[in-house]
Parts: sequence; C-alpha cells; structure tokens
Amino acid sequence: MRLALAALLLLPAIPARADDAAACRDGIAMIKAELARSPAEPIARTLRKELRIAERELGETEYDECLDAVRDARRALGR
Repeated sequence: MRLALAALLLLPAIPARADDAAACRDGIAMIKAELARSPAEPIARTLRKELRIAERELGETEYDECLDAVRDARRALGR
C-alpha cells in the first residue's frame, strides 16, 4: 500500500523533470547561438561562464540549476 502511494506521488514529477531537461537543452542551444554572434566581450564572458555552468548541471541532471544559469545568461543579454 505504501509503495503504491509513493508511486502515485512521484508520477506528476516525471513530466516536469522532462520539461526541465528540454528547457535546459534549449537554453544551452540559445547561449551557444548568442556566442556565435560574437557579442561584446563582457557579455561573451558572462555567456561562456553560464554555458559552462549549464552544461555541467545538465550532465549532473540538476535541471533547476541549469535553468538558473540560462536565466542569468538571458539577463546578461537584456532579455
């Protein structure tokens, strides 16, 4: 009974993690695209740092921290 209850509580979290993983990957792609445009050096430095963090956190499946890095990159771009 307890196992069934635990499974029911965890089911809603699975799609959310998948959405976060996809958003993380999309954010990394956005940062790479912006770096390809050769932004001003202070912005490029921030983007490289946030890209490094986002990629590391994606590898560690820490999607919330990846999304934080993507948000910081967007903030550096003024978005």
